[in-house]
Amino acid sequence: MVTELGALENNLGIEILSAEIDEVVGRMPVRGNTQTFGRLHGGATLALGETLGSIAADLHAAATGRLAVGVDINGTLHAAARTGYVIGTAVPVHLGRRITTHEVTIADENGRRVATVRITNMLVEPAEE
Repeated sequence: MVTELGALENNLGIEILSAEIDEVVGRMPVRGNTQTFGRLHGGATLALGETLGSIAADLHAAATGRLAVGVDINGTLHAAARTGYVIGTAVPVHLGRRITTHEVTIADENGRRVATVRITNMLVEPAEE
């Protein structure tokens, strides 16, 4: 499993709050991740969803000796966030031998759903070195 976040996640200020095979939770500040009108940027929102869903898929893959590789991501933006943090929670929809799918709900600090992200990962054998 990946134990460190990458440059993009660090630049976005993403923090992992908990990571278990059945739920991964993280947060990201709205400040610094806004678009022109001061609202949370949709791309930043998807990046949070992809990060949490990928960590969740990687936890499942590691238990099978495989690696998780993203093959599909989509999201729906429901409401604007302007301040504070957004909190994302990734839960499995399907944990298979070859494919995983996770739904990530992203909410503001008041619990209002801001977005829903769905990510599918393929489980592959590690490349031989």
